Amino acid sequence: MTNTTNPTIELENQYGAKNYAPMPVVLTKGQGVYVWDDAGNRYLDMMSAYSAVSHGHCHPTLVKVLQQQAERLTIVSRSFYTDQLGPFLKKACELTGFERALPMNTGAEAVETALKAARKWAYTVKGVPHDQAEIIACKGNFHGRTITIIGLSTEPQYQAGFGPFPPGLKTIPYGEPAELEKAITKNTAAFLVEPLKGEGGIILPPDGYLKECAAICKKHNVLLICDEIQTGLGRTGKLLAFQHEDMKPDAIVLGKALGGGLIPVSLFLTSKEVMDVFTPGDHGSTFGGNPLAASVASAALDVLIEEKLIEKAASMGDYFLKSLKNIHSPIIKEVRGKGLLIGVEVKEGYSARDICLKLLVHGILCKETHRTVMRFAPPLMVTKEQIDTAVNALKQVFEEMEKQPAALK
Repeated sequence: MTNTTNPTIELENQYGAKNYAPMPVVLTKGQGVYVWDDAGNRYLDMMSAYSAVSHGHCHPTLVKVLQQQAERLTIVSRSFYTDQLGPFLKKACELTGFERALPMNTGAEAVETALKAARKWAYTVKGVPHDQAEIIACKGNFHGRTITIIGLSTEPQYQAGFGPFPPGLKTIPYGEPAELEKAITKNTAAFLVEPLKGEGGIILPPDGYLKECAAICKKHNVLLICDEIQTGLGRTGKLLAFQHEDMKPDAIVLGKALGGGLIPVSLFLTSKEVMDVFTPGDHGSTFGGNPLAASVASAALDVLIEEKLIEKAASMGDYFLKSLKNIHSPIIKEVRGKGLLIGVEVKEGYSARDICLKLLVHGILCKETHRTVMRFAPPLMVTKEQIDTAVNALKQVFEEMEKQPAALK
């Protein structure tokens, strides 16, 4: 394991912003579910870059597509048509069941796009008075870090020092449809929600939550937008996490895994009625929809289906969850998740980050969220043997900690 005297770490600390607190390891190479550090040590990646590497590191098919397209045409801006974007958008729409798609780069950009579309739809279609549109999201959400999006956050650190925030933003408790109905007014444009919370601590809503929310939104002519940036594209054992319920939202946002772990790609997908509120000049992106990104994302969708990664996420997710629940340790408070998006919450007084640091010594990469939850989200082709390796390492760490009461924080 790399230590903090590593010159590469020192360079980043000296010249970089202090907006991250990375684990003390310098990664230099990746392949499949594994990464290697600058000392040649191999680690099992249980993070997948927050689901961005769902296809595994440096997937050979995707790398080949990237190389071939990079030799032909990379960026020309949306001022011109290219031979890659149209086929990619068609594939994405047909696969997800939406009529229109608007490409961007990052997940936060896709969320901003969704919010802009919802507001303009509210004014031009629903008839909300000018500048009165409201957006509702859930407490404990994570939709990104732009000024508008953190205006919907209830995490104090995300907002501290960054106000003022745009008006018309509301938050309600997660998993409580009655609270949604109470919050809706005649000016409500959209309800933005995660099918299950990722950064918020791997929190699952009650069964039927999304279906009930969809009915409420339809009743009040409010757009239901599902943030599938982390949960979509197979992560939870379905193509899209909302498909675990008998419902369909009005729109979704995709990102992370859409770029195949190689390049930032995101999409806002919705109906013709909503997307057609945009006219030339209303919205755009220099890099969004570029041919390099479109070619890689199109191939990433193909690989997802052809290699049955969604089905693997479902079966391996069940196996991983059962294996973690079979760890009998007084340190564990709860194990929860869906597919290969799993959280292990430790009891008050224990530090999830400290446990992640101990796992690093055992060759397992994972990351805490909300101080008490360890997130396990490996690439979707992870095997039972690799899962066993991670579970056994966690067992060993817990056993070591149980023998040392001073490990309590």
